[in-house]
Amino acid sequence: MNAAMKTAFSALALLLALPACAQQAPAPAAPADADPALWVVKDADTTIYLFGTIHVLKPGLSWFDEGVKTAFDRSQTLVLEMVEPDAQTAQKIVAAKAFAPTGSTLTEQLPPNYRPAFAKAMGEGGVTAQAYDRMRPWFAAVTLSLLPVQKLGYQAANGPEKVLTEAARAAGKQVVGLETFEGQLGIFDTLSPPAQLQLLESTLDELPTAERTFDRLVTAWSKGDPDGVASEMNDSLKDSPEVAKALLVDRNKRWAAWIAERMKRPGTVFVAVGAGHLAGAQSVQAQLGAYRLKAVRVNY
Repeated sequence: MNAAMKTAFSALALLLALPACAQQAPAPAAPADADPALWVVKDADTTIYLFGTIHVLKPGLSWFDEGVKTAFDRSQTLVLEMVEPDAQTAQKIVAAKAFAPTGSTLTEQLPPNYRPAFAKAMGEGGVTAQAYDRMRPWFAAVTLSLLPVQKLGYQAANGPEKVLTEAARAAGKQVVGLETFEGQLGIFDTLSPPAQLQLLESTLDELPTAERTFDRLVTAWSKGDPDGVASEMNDSLKDSPEVAKALLVDRNKRWAAWIAERMKRPGTVFVAVGAGHLAGAQSVQAQLGAYRLKAVRVNY
């Protein structure tokens, strides 16, 4: 798979705030065991667990057990990338951030050689020309990236964020977000027009590789292999520094600062963010070094 397409799917995996309304895939006869990576940062009276997630998963992966469940149960607070707003609020934010009501249509912005593939892919996903031609390029790229993932049975309903949120609320734990839904969409919107179009073109170029891309990513995550996650996601972002800075590096720095500040107060916190943020040379763990904090891998 070429680096450009890996950039497109890395962007999807790093920032998947949009609902993934995938078709239900049949669950396997027996759950497959997954042991995702888990880290801990602690001092005398504060413990912060760092858990990497894949925002959408197929049914049948058994990951919320063993060390992950133990760490979660010990925590008073669940911290996510963002707390999902209600559907009506989300729709209003998407309408304001992700669509351009005036100006050139998205089809007009695309080079002519990409237009037929774009229309075909959107049409197969049930998106009308009236809708997609008013999308901003970044939103069209995310939408197109989601379509094959949905068809493969990956769903937000099976993702760790959904499972952890329901468990936290059932247990009366506090649930907070590092970012807001509007803020997450705004991160994509800060990309320059050329970078947004490049992201869309890359997505169109290699849509057929979506299954292999996501399957390899989930396999690395399930094995607790952060190097594998970095190889599938973060390494490709070197070819798109603007995207890497906005979606990965800047956010990792902000989250490391949040963790450092939270370490000043006692308690136990379970932080769950996309696995790409906890992998590679620019990871949250690496950024914690600026605060003389060390994240230690939890063996379980």
